[in-house]
Amino acid sequence: MSDSPPPGSPAPSSSNSDSSPVVSRPPAARAIVKRSRPWNAVWLIPLVTLLLAGWLVWQHYRSQGVLAHIRFETAANIESGSTEVRCRSVRIGVVQNVQLSADLLSVVVDIRIDPDAGTLLRKGTRLWVVRPQFSAASVSGLGTLIKGSYIELDPGEGPETVTHFDGLEAAPVTKSSVPGLRLTLTADRAESLNAGSPIYYNGFEVGKVELRTFDVATRQTRLSIFISEAYAPLVNESTCFWNTGGIDVSAGAEGFRLRTPSVQAMLAGGISFGIPPGTAPGAPVQDGAEFSLFANEAATRELIFRGSRLCLLMFDRSVRGLQKGAPVEFRGIPMGRVTDISLKYAPPGDKRVPVLIEMDPGLLRTTTEGEEDDSAILSNAVKSGLRARLSTGSLLTGSLFIDLDYVPEALPAELGHNGEYDLLPTHSSGLVQLEAKVNDLLTKLTALPLEDMMNKFGQTAEGITRTAQEAEITLTEARKLLANQKTQGLTTQIDNTLGEIRSSVASLGPAGSVQGDLRRTLDELRAALRAFKTLSTSVAEKPNSLIFGRDGTGDPMPKAKKK
Repeated sequence: MSDSPPPGSPAPSSSNSDSSPVVSRPPAARAIVKRSRPWNAVWLIPLVTLLLAGWLVWQHYRSQGVLAHIRFETAANIESGSTEVRCRSVRIGVVQNVQLSADLLSVVVDIRIDPDAGTLLRKGTRLWVVRPQFSAASVSGLGTLIKGSYIELDPGEGPETVTHFDGLEAAPVTKSSVPGLRLTLTADRAESLNAGSPIYYNGFEVGKVELRTFDVATRQTRLSIFISEAYAPLVNESTCFWNTGGIDVSAGAEGFRLRTPSVQAMLAGGISFGIPPGTAPGAPVQDGAEFSLFANEAATRELIFRGSRLCLLMFDRSVRGLQKGAPVEFRGIPMGRVTDISLKYAPPGDKRVPVLIEMDPGLLRTTTEGEEDDSAILSNAVKSGLRARLSTGSLLTGSLFIDLDYVPEALPAELGHNGEYDLLPTHSSGLVQLEAKVNDLLTKLTALPLEDMMNKFGQTAEGITRTAQEAEITLTEARKLLANQKTQGLTTQIDNTLGEIRSSVASLGPAGSVQGDLRRTLDELRAALRAFKTLSTSVAEKPNSLIFGRDGTGDPMPKAKKK
């Protein structure tokens, strides 16, 4: 620090002369530096204010809850600030805003969820608008007619939080939180089945159809179904599902068959399931397993049957009325079914109609045949007279079936082969003979002079018509005659005539004169008859009495000639 003259002193000369006197100066003042305190109490006030403001802001946003966005096709029955969001009928939020999407194809609904329910917004969560819904399967949402619609939330099971959702346009049949078995059914045609259709086991409702979709790639209908947890053990790998909706009318070799389910199943459709007879239960199934949906219960039995032998039958008559799946029976015992009817199985040059069947020859095994294989059993049966015939299963439907039986009058034959198929010999059934008789009868009817008979019948009808007309004319004349005054007087004359007849009849009675005359005449007749009887007796005893009299005796003597 440089020395400076005190204030008020004269400025020193610029010249530096050694002769100048030296002036003494006082010591310079030094600044005292003190270290400040590390904090001041005044700073505590703004710090507390800042913390309080931050807490209030945090509390404000925390009290508002979580903001989520839902996309719906329409905003029907949804209102900002009033439509509630509920989970299991408990209010957990409210709709904050409704606006159109950017592509104008849907609406975006902003909902504010309460802070305590924010964890419900996770992957797998489903949301839909609860409104009145009426269907053949059920009626729901009637309470919203009074309280208004609301958005229902079904929480998912995903771990991560999600705030953007695609809302469901229809309420799901069952919520994801309900325990049970969820399966998928595939069908070529689902008919009347839809979401909400019941699922039955032995006629008891055990589940419902949750969703129906159509797979464009496979061109099949996919049905997501739900089985209640208590009945889930009824489903295993051997279970078959079939459609029971509507009225099933079928005609086959067994005749007409009519099946009517419950009224609910007829209106909303229905599905039944079970294990086909003769099938062992399979292993349990897990969620997501897929099954095929059969058209009816009979289709499940056809699929389960697996004949151990494919046999080819060749018929020389029409097989009209024989269909795929027709039964093959041995004296009424089911042995197989018809699998195909096609000329592609015919041997070269054979004009007969081939029918392919699958059957179990083991059913023909007897105790004497022991452990012989199917080929030996079938070959021995053919040698013994086993033949296949077409028989009528129903006269109403005209359906045919294959009847296997031993025919004593059949010509000797052996089991043949056509490629991989066994060739069973056939025999004409009684139906062919019946058809021949019917044809003969029709020929005879055709030969009858029906035209002449019809002409005569027409002439007879004309005669009857003329007779009726004449009768009508006669009745008209009779009515006119009865209306005449002279005819009306006939009643008195008839009464008089009847009186005279009564008098005449009275004279013929027991007290009448005629009766006495008749008695006397009868007495005389009796006397004459007695005299005639006496005469006849005398003539019989003495014939010559008619000539010589009754009193003559001995031989008659001729009289002498008078002189």
